[in-house]
Amino acid sequence: MLLHFTKMHGLGNDFMMVDLVTQRARIDAEQVRAFADRRFGIGFDQLLVVEPPRDPDMDFRYRIYNADGSEVENCGNGARCFARFVRDQRLTHKREIRVETAGGPLALTVQHDGQVRVDMGRPRFTPSTLPFDAAGDRPLHALDVGDDTLEIGVVSMGNPHAVLQVPDVDSAPVARLGPLIEAHPRFANKVNAGFMEVVSPSELRLRVFERGTGETLACGTGACAAVATGIRQGLLKSPVRVVLPGGELTIEWAGPEAPLVMVGPVARVFDGRVTLG
Repeated sequence: MLLHFTKMHGLGNDFMMVDLVTQRARIDAEQVRAFADRRFGIGFDQLLVVEPPRDPDMDFRYRIYNADGSEVENCGNGARCFARFVRDQRLTHKREIRVETAGGPLALTVQHDGQVRVDMGRPRFTPSTLPFDAAGDRPLHALDVGDDTLEIGVVSMGNPHAVLQVPDVDSAPVARLGPLIEAHPRFANKVNAGFMEVVSPSELRLRVFERGTGETLACGTGACAAVATGIRQGLLKSPVRVVLPGGELTIEWAGPEAPLVMVGPVARVFDGRVTLG
């Protein structure tokens, strides 16, 4: 069968978008890996699937698959693309869209300027929510990685993140430390590794080594995680401009009892069809 899809990106974090509301198909991990191949397939960081909701209070179900075929809980840049996609496909005419994810519900708003605002919910710092093997809930945890002992902040944005502050993000050892942090045995389900340079209380620079994908040009949940941990440590003050290799996001967080909000652009690249089966 032919499967219709759309290629989109948020700040260079790119996605294959599939509508399984009007199409019927089953996509397995092997097919995801084949589609993700940038030489022999379509090429993307994640495959995002739109499905009918299971919860009647939600508009859609939002499912996310990494390039290695693993299903994950959340993707912030993908959520913005999701909102634009369901409107472009005329699956909804709403500007405010509620979706269910494996990491919990998300509220998406398509603004009149074309940018998308995402209510990401409250960041969760308790280690068991990631899960992360650690005693106590504190701003920084020591993590032994090879010969290095790193001081990391840990936070769940519906998916797990470890955030390491670095003096210069350009020279940060992302390629070396990223895979070691991602697969560290203290993270039972692996983890996304963020490398954060604080430029000022209202600006940071960030690179993210994503679980199951590798380093990407942008990571929305990673940006949220970095801002949340930075504010918690007293290094940042909302709103924060987050500069990623692929572009910029604005992250707002009013405090522990408030949801964290992300605002940023999306882009449609092309539509296509691929043989499935």
